[in-house]
Amino acid sequence: MTTKAWKTAVAEWKPDPLPAAFRAARSRIMYIEDKSAGLDGPARIGRVYFSKTGKTLYYRGLRFQSLKGSGFKANYFETETRDPYWISGPRRDRSDRLYGGHRGVEIDDDVREEYAAYVGQR
Repeated sequence: MTTKAWKTAVAEWKPDPLPAAFRAARSRIMYIEDKSAGLDGPARIGRVYFSKTGKTLYYRGLRFQSLKGSGFKANYFETETRDPYWISGPRRDRSDRLYGGHRGVEIDDDVREEYAAYVGQR
């Protein structure tokens, strides 16, 4: 997925129709970085949903599956385009990028307060 396609998917995202209790039970705030353009791609902090088995992740209309250790600087791939991504839990020190730092990492509006509380900001 190109950077432009990534931004379009994020901008066009609408909340899924699942009941709130189901979404909360199988979701988590995570760091998502697109590695298709190189080691330092567009990145976001957002709510990721898990399948019942936990093997598939969903984020804003995209579906991800694990590379099971076979990726280079990536741990998941987007199932439609097969583009590599790094998806992990956010770090409290906000140094989520592979080589450190938080520059250019956008935070989704729907998780902004919860993320701020997690990293100790108010």
